[in-house]
Amino acid sequence: MVTVTVWNEYRHEKEDDEVAEIYPDGIHATIAEGLREAGYDVQTATLDEPEHGLTESVLDDTDVLAWWGHKAHDEVDDDIVDRVVDRVRDGMGLLVLHSGHYSKPFKRLMGTTCSLKWRESGEKERVWVVEPGHPIADGLPESFEVPRAEMYGERFDIPAPDELVFTSWFEGGEVFRSGCCYTRGKGRVFYFRPGHETYPIYEQAEVRTVLDNAVEWAAPGDGPDPYFGNADPIEDLD
Repeated sequence: MVTVTVWNEYRHEKEDDEVAEIYPDGIHATIAEGLREAGYDVQTATLDEPEHGLTESVLDDTDVLAWWGHKAHDEVDDDIVDRVVDRVRDGMGLLVLHSGHYSKPFKRLMGTTCSLKWRESGEKERVWVVEPGHPIADGLPESFEVPRAEMYGERFDIPAPDELVFTSWFEGGEVFRSGCCYTRGKGRVFYFRPGHETYPIYEQAEVRTVLDNAVEWAAPGDGPDPYFGNADPIEDLD
């Protein structure tokens, strides 16, 4: 069984009554609930736990790490960032959700600012499936609507994705690359845009389908471990 760790700052829910009403047990709990229903072995971790809940043993037992952060990116210890990035390069999957685009692990793995334009006005978002044959799009319609969302708009300062699965359009006219796939070392990284803290987006069926599919896609496979360094010949040399 694939093991997933859902990481969350868990700050908005403690400090904002509106957010607490939508996610009373934390955004991480709602995401974890959906993934458990999909059949995954799920645990959670939060910023204020020792080592942010991401000890070496936790990460060693994690096949896919889902990351939600927003207001406390700078509080994530660089040693933990190193640990996460090393595990991704060693094969652990990473799902970066919504404002996690500014998280230290994602910025480190992308090598760019990961900046964008944004507007919080509760407008409609339409998520278009632009790569319908991709496994992360399994079970989805051609497009689906998020009734109220925070707008993210281009330019999104990221490297060109290996594969772009979703593009979003917003009521105010902007568009955004909202489902981006990457490979870093042996690990797979998926960025998924929907998920602002003041809207119940992680309860939406289509969003849960995306996260379910993304975990399966990002989970490590059974390929060979690469060897680096001086190598003896496989064939006889003259």
